[in-house]
Amino acid sequence: MQPSSLDPVQNPTLTDPQWARLVAFGVPEDVDTNHHLFRSGDADYDLILVDSAEVEVVRDSLGWVEEAVLARMGAHSFVGELGLLNGQGAFLSARVVSPGRVLRVDRAALRRIMAEDDELCDIILHALWARREVLRRGPAALTLKLVGLNSSREFMFLRRFAERLDLVHSSVELDDGRLGYLSEHGFTPDDLPVAFIQGEPVLRATPGIVADRLGLSYQGDADEVVDLVVVGGGPAGLASAIYGASEGLSTVLLDAVAPGGQAAATSRIENFLGFPFGVSGDNLIGQASLQALKFGVRVYAPCEAVRLQPAGDQLDVTLSDGRVLRARSAIVTSGAAYRTLTLDRWSEFEGAGIFYAATQLELRQVIDSPVVVVGGANSAGQAALYLAANGCPVRLVVRGSELGTRMSSYLVDRLVEDPRVEVHTQSQVVGLGGGTSLESVRIDRVGEVDARGLFCFIGAVPATSWLQTLDRDPDGFLRTGSDITAGALGGAWGALGREPLPFETSIPRVFAAGDVRQGSMKRVAAAVGEGSSAVASVHRALAG
Repeated sequence: MQPSSLDPVQNPTLTDPQWARLVAFGVPEDVDTNHHLFRSGDADYDLILVDSAEVEVVRDSLGWVEEAVLARMGAHSFVGELGLLNGQGAFLSARVVSPGRVLRVDRAALRRIMAEDDELCDIILHALWARREVLRRGPAALTLKLVGLNSSREFMFLRRFAERLDLVHSSVELDDGRLGYLSEHGFTPDDLPVAFIQGEPVLRATPGIVADRLGLSYQGDADEVVDLVVVGGGPAGLASAIYGASEGLSTVLLDAVAPGGQAAATSRIENFLGFPFGVSGDNLIGQASLQALKFGVRVYAPCEAVRLQPAGDQLDVTLSDGRVLRARSAIVTSGAAYRTLTLDRWSEFEGAGIFYAATQLELRQVIDSPVVVVGGANSAGQAALYLAANGCPVRLVVRGSELGTRMSSYLVDRLVEDPRVEVHTQSQVVGLGGGTSLESVRIDRVGEVDARGLFCFIGAVPATSWLQTLDRDPDGFLRTGSDITAGALGGAWGALGREPLPFETSIPRVFAAGDVRQGSMKRVAAAVGEGSSAVASVHRALAG
């Protein structure tokens, strides 16, 4: 992004009445040339309203590359990007090049603008989002540089975290055994993956370490109590958080990996209301995540909840690092974990040829190479079509005798008609082969076939092992409402004088929605509906 390249969305022209409403939220400050309004690395910074000064937005020098001026902002403009809404620390700097007057809008005041002025909210949100998208493709992407082996599972997890959180970053894939320029600076294979944050290397980087460095991990006050904590960032969780926050509840969303769940791993959703031409899972989740930030949801990832228990008339959610988040209510939308095949070398090839998603990230690992897709439901069919459309010869392995038993008819028709997809019914994968990455797959009714990728869509088990005190069915799904067994209703319910509400679990004010709940439909649209409906029960529970 060059200083002259800001378009009207990134740098909107505000009318005098709009500017007057905006500056009412700011604190004025007179500034001189070369004064820094914020610097890269600042944990907290403000939206800057430029009244009469001139300000440059700069990507600082990173040791191996000089600084880059990304934009120059004049009178009646504002300086900031999307990190202001999700709590991320500053990764760019803003310095004054012509003296004058600016106004600072802190993050609390920015949230008030978003809540109280729809017109300004839309203008600011569009600008911050557009700036983030441009920054991802320009010099600012070097502020977070990820380097790792293209066959590394850890590197793939790190990249998926950065992409799902829409972080401004760049990635460098190294071939196995070749460190390239890293070897010249003393790095070894054991140091990978490396995350360069503002030019400083972080060895053996993980999503959790990077999140901490960027200010994206949970840092709540010890005495803070939120109205609603949502555990799980899939469609159900995002819907719960959005509806809760939009209806006035202070809301925190936690996810052990990154927002999206299994929906983000879906290459194309064609039966979701309002998208006649289909929508990719990552696009749907990206827009939902932006919507959550708009309404003031505080999103933390990776942030794993390991225990949930009552604490008087409140709830304690304990995180994996020991920190405790206290809330008045909770919605569990932790979804389900992917099922695997019990085959030798399975764990060895995970992330190095075995995948549980079919998106652009995975496609880059197998482009134009033969692949095998396992599963008989919609997700498997969508993955097979997506991979075939992008140059991969596909074998679809289905255990059942009929392709249409668990798959929508429109997908069955397209698969049967696609010459790039070969369907094997009444078949199973029985073996894996390869060196450091997957090279072949053995199918019982076919034999050994070349395969650079095995895409596994054979269902999932509910992620409820951390919820031992909640009533669950024999398969581990959470019982809610009238499905809760009588023996699971303890004395707390007698004191309340009511029965569990729809979506409420066996512990009062703890709700469940989406794939984790017994009887749910296991579809994206259904998960969104359940997540939003659960919030209605939350309001009733808190009002009582």
